[in-house]
Amino acid sequence: MAVRKSHRTLWTLLGVAGLGAVVGGAVVAARSRAATSGGIFGSGDTEAELFATPRIEPEIVPVVSADGSELHVRAYGPPDADPIVFSHGWTCSADFWNPQVNALAEKYRVITYDQRGHGRSGIGNLPLSPDVLADDLSAVLAATVLGGRKAEIVGHSMGGMSIVAWAGKYPEEVDRYAASVLLASTGTDSLVAETTVIPLPQRFPRVPVPVGRAVLGSAMPMPASPVTTRAIKYVALAPGATPAEVAFCERIVSECQPRTRGGWGAALSTLDIKDGLENLTVPTTVLVGTADRLTPPSHARRVAQFLDDSEHLERLIVLKGIGHMTSVEAVADFNAEVERLRSLN
Repeated sequence: MAVRKSHRTLWTLLGVAGLGAVVGGAVVAARSRAATSGGIFGSGDTEAELFATPRIEPEIVPVVSADGSELHVRAYGPPDADPIVFSHGWTCSADFWNPQVNALAEKYRVITYDQRGHGRSGIGNLPLSPDVLADDLSAVLAATVLGGRKAEIVGHSMGGMSIVAWAGKYPEEVDRYAASVLLASTGTDSLVAETTVIPLPQRFPRVPVPVGRAVLGSAMPMPASPVTTRAIKYVALAPGATPAEVAFCERIVSECQPRTRGGWGAALSTLDIKDGLENLTVPTTVLVGTADRLTPPSHARRVAQFLDDSEHLERLIVLKGIGHMTSVEAVADFNAEVERLRSLN
């Protein structure tokens, strides 16, 4: 994308960011489109099958959060199988995890939920904040991880932030419910300052936080159009993302209500939950794509370094050429790490 060094260009790019944003030893994994689009369920599988609504009928689990808000929670697969809980990112929904449900639900108890205000979950009346993310995840775990079992907990973008916020607010629950954690395409602080969505001219070294908050907190509509498609691809996916990957993400992001997008965007713009990492005392993998503009690798490296210093880092995985939507753009690599982490326990 060509960038003119002008205030007008700065504001145009900020608008694109608000329109398309979806915040959300090293092992370097090379990207393989062939591995991502086939061979996960069988040689005849297509990308359409990867992203399709799961064939397995879910159990709908009634969950009420601390403030009385109802959350939409789905549990797939055998009730007595090892549980894996998936927490999605900003402007997405439980449908975001279709590629993981389709691959894993015959073997594991796969639990997904709509974050507050997303999908079929109520938004409630509380001010949106990391504490609310923590409360909601706590309620989901209490309702779905039963019988003394422990779950692998997987979070993407805001879903990863939910896990860190939960560990910060409910440290006693980490050992009770978590066997391991996967933090994908996420960060704990400085989200506006470190984004590379906007290729700023040299005289604008960082997006000012008040400006970022205003943009991310925008509740402007996202009508279906080629412009919207290009914006979402630019912001959330890598240049090499396939049309099927882009279409899948666009469908999910465009279904998010503007009030939800704006409310959570404003809340995330000033996020600082790094202290919660101190309580992640289980094996934790940090995963990021090199082409992630929303939560670039600087976030992953900082989180991984903290966990390594406290001896709880399992692996840092850097996926070459992958954008923010790691679980969609690199399905095979992502699912392989989910299964590997689950097998540790």
